[in-house]
Amino acid sequence: MPTNSYPLLTSVNDPADLRRLPRADLKALAAELRAFVIDSVAQTGGHLSSNLGTVELTVALHRVFNTPHDRLVWDVGHQTYPHKILTGRRDRMGSLRQLGGLSGFPQRVESEYDTFGTAHSSTSISAALGMALAAKRKGEERHAVAIIGDGAMTAGMAFEALNNAGVADCNLLVILNDNDMSISPPVGALNRYLAQLMSGQFYAKAKNVGKNVLKNAPPLLELAKRLEQQAKGMVVPATLFEKFGFNYIGPIDGHDLDSLIPTLENIKGLPGPQFLHVVTKKGQGYKLAEQDPIAYHGPGKFDPRVGLTPPATPPKQTFTQVFGQWLCDMAAHDSRLVGITPAMREGSGMVEFHRRFPDRYYDVGIAEQHAVTFAAGMACEGAKPVVAIYSTFLQRGYDQLIHDVALQNLPVVFALDRAGLVGADGATHAGAYDIPFIRCIPNMALACPADERECRQLLSTAFAQNQPVAVRYPRGAGVGTAPLASLEGLPFGKGEVRRTRQASAEADAAPGSAPRIAILAFGTLLYPALQAAEAIDATVVNMRWAKPLDVELLLEVAASHDALVTLEEGAIMGGAGSAVLEALSQAGVLRPVLQLGLPDVFIEHGDPAKLLALQGLDAAGIERAVHQRFLAPVPL
Repeated sequence: MPTNSYPLLTSVNDPADLRRLPRADLKALAAELRAFVIDSVAQTGGHLSSNLGTVELTVALHRVFNTPHDRLVWDVGHQTYPHKILTGRRDRMGSLRQLGGLSGFPQRVESEYDTFGTAHSSTSISAALGMALAAKRKGEERHAVAIIGDGAMTAGMAFEALNNAGVADCNLLVILNDNDMSISPPVGALNRYLAQLMSGQFYAKAKNVGKNVLKNAPPLLELAKRLEQQAKGMVVPATLFEKFGFNYIGPIDGHDLDSLIPTLENIKGLPGPQFLHVVTKKGQGYKLAEQDPIAYHGPGKFDPRVGLTPPATPPKQTFTQVFGQWLCDMAAHDSRLVGITPAMREGSGMVEFHRRFPDRYYDVGIAEQHAVTFAAGMACEGAKPVVAIYSTFLQRGYDQLIHDVALQNLPVVFALDRAGLVGADGATHAGAYDIPFIRCIPNMALACPADERECRQLLSTAFAQNQPVAVRYPRGAGVGTAPLASLEGLPFGKGEVRRTRQASAEADAAPGSAPRIAILAFGTLLYPALQAAEAIDATVVNMRWAKPLDVELLLEVAASHDALVTLEEGAIMGGAGSAVLEALSQAGVLRPVLQLGLPDVFIEHGDPAKLLALQGLDAAGIERAVHQRFLAPVPL
């Protein structure tokens, strides 16, 4: 992008430069920053609506606070592109969310200005409070600021932190960025209270009408302003936060620098925990994003002059779409089905289900723990809940999964989207751990479909069980195997042999013959396993279930092969390969086993295919690993 298009922005290489600019230049800086965000995301893809909504707030925060000495903690973190641009990373925005490039979220290893790594919501107040109290213990004068959205405020963790912070004597500021949006439209009584009363049109319009009527009578206008603060108490629930021990200020316009900067400067001098409520608009300054903030929440590359356009060729059906269609079909077939999501209606493919079955659709907000126990309560009363949740977000409801669902053996289906590597969102969103953390729980079952057809079939199998079952599937499309129209399932806990070795018994018995190898694939890595097997003449087993393991099939394969390879797009430690080793050990069968999967490291953002190849989980990598362990090594 040409620097002459952004003369002010290119003069700001860190917040110290911003603080040296004349106050009169800040509005122009914000305009350039907003344009740069649009141009940058158009070239790389990424989060857009949320970042356009925080431009002025970001400028004001870095203007008023002495960052990085003062700590900014951005909740979720998908609204931090303006923050990254102003903190020395402007020239690297072209690498955003790409392998080796900038993360789409704050990362401590990326910049000293990213004081806390975030990507899951509702953690900012807890982290900022910890920083504020740690500074006090060390005798350091610094401020800690948590910037949290109204959607994230619906999570219990945010209120646990408020409850703790309200009695703390420290320099903590909580900023509620109220844009009446999270990713899906936010829900719940609290959000309605905040959004409709605190930033409602009734209050704003009434205030504007009053100003227009009284503008020619200054004494009356001044009296009205004083009375406004009292009147606001009737419609604005300041007492909600004041009861937590905070000094509540607001609401103020989050796009008005002339309001933001003086307010923040005043708050900076106040003692104790402070709560500032700002009202912003997602997509601010880009009309297309303002009109459809959901579509522009995380777009791919696009022409900002045109906006988002349909692809030239229809994309393959995704696993998420397969789930969404299955959910509607099964709901039409069985009236007991209810669908539950923790604020991920679009991401989990539930838009059509919500439209067709509104009385059986429950969005509980960003509250994963509640979602799981809520499903358990419904199951107790004869409903058949299906919880649509990302693998990475089920981690947040783990105690509830064990204590409230599995311990009581309740028939809840967990549709685990984004299992395995997720690409541009990186380690925080990768579904790397669900196989280990689910298979160790009694009563739980876990299915790993290899393609779109099996995904629909195994969802039906899971729904038919009288116990909790999770079905894990990746982000995006598979190999393109069209799902069947029926709702018939597959055998519970049973796999299948998809390829049998071609070598004859005579060849196997010859001196120096290669070992007989079988690859046991769990999930979509079945297809690269089939490719690799053609080169090394291996048997390939589609295991389908990580729990219960098809032990009968496993022992049959082990008896007729010299070595086994397990393959999974999940953590090796405690994963499906570990289940195979445990089963072989229990049966007293000794076979060398090569476990292929995700190593004991956090895998960062990048193109999913490249990431899998780097972990040796593509066809070439599987072939290479088998050669190195069991056959003559192949040249790299």
